[in-house]
Amino acid sequence: MGKNKLRRFAENDTFRCLVQADFDDIFKKDHPLKGNWRKNFFGNDNPIILELGCGKGEYTVGLSRLYKDCNFIGVDIKGARMWRGAKTVNDEQIPNAAFLRTRIEFINSFFAEGEVDEIWITFADPQLKPGRAKKRLTSPLFLERYASFMKPDGVINLKTDSLHLHLYSKAVAEANNLPIELALTDIYNNSEGLSEELLTIKTTYESRFLAQGKPITYLRFSLAGKKEFIAPDFEPDMNLG
Repeated sequence: MGKNKLRRFAENDTFRCLVQADFDDIFKKDHPLKGNWRKNFFGNDNPIILELGCGKGEYTVGLSRLYKDCNFIGVDIKGARMWRGAKTVNDEQIPNAAFLRTRIEFINSFFAEGEVDEIWITFADPQLKPGRAKKRLTSPLFLERYASFMKPDGVINLKTDSLHLHLYSKAVAEANNLPIELALTDIYNNSEGLSEELLTIKTTYESRFLAQGKPITYLRFSLAGKKEFIAPDFEPDMNLG
């Protein structure tokens, strides 16, 4: 492991805004913050919004600056990447942003029923290889995880360069009769219905994809109080990327 990574891991341990938990602390049991994020961490009753697979945390930080009446938590397992966002939050003393280092598969150990208002998924791995659909962060398996801790009208936001993932996620929403509030296939050419403020936040991946001329898609849908979900009957063309 490089010295830079070791330095970042050591500095992560000093950040109050970064919550880390050992496997033994959360496997088949709950973290102490579960159900207590507002009271014991943020100290307010504002809505909680997660960014799943947050990487360097650009979106978590950007959203927290735009919407100071909400609490934002970036979730990822890559501590060396998350260091960048956590350091920014620490250095600027941003009170409504935090980071959680864990695998998304264990996220139910950290949040209680009705504790989360909204989720952002930004440039997640589209899992294009055969048999990998269940690993997509908008698959029925993951939606059931989210539904266990989101408010009944909780909203999922998906921002991706993968038209395949966009269409798959839209198909999941349609198969489960989930209300689709907005579906855009190229937000920088047609952003009708999308807040212009959101176009000002760009992740490292997004900037790279835009430089390559790839369109960025956006999907917003509600879980509509459902707890169980089915897979769609079809897969979009794998060549869509």
